[in-house]
Amino acid sequence: MRRLLLDMGYRGYRIHYDKLPGRPDVVFTRRRKVIFVHGCFWHGHNCKSGMNTPKINKDYWEPKLRRNADRDKEHLRQIRKEGWKVLVIWECQLKNLEDARRILEKFMCPSA
Repeated sequence: MRRLLLDMGYRGYRIHYDKLPGRPDVVFTRRRKVIFVHGCFWHGHNCKSGMNTPKINKDYWEPKLRRNADRDKEHLRQIRKEGWKVLVIWECQLKNLEDARRILEKFMCPSA
């Protein structure tokens, strides 16, 4: 993700910015834009990897993964409330770099 941003000419960002809820992966402080890169399994994406819940020890995994998703929603709500624009990029979206590039270009556009 960061390599893609650099290739697109975007610099001056911070990584794992701990001054915002959830420690976003990439933060453009001047633009007030935040990017989270979420693993599909860990954050409950609705793709094949995200829907693949473990068959063993469900009593542990189901609540844990649900808490992750709930916590993510709360962090996004708090960040947006503070006036930041937020983009969540999923692990599966990074497999096609051209699609990821289009998503980033649209998000980084000044009018977005």
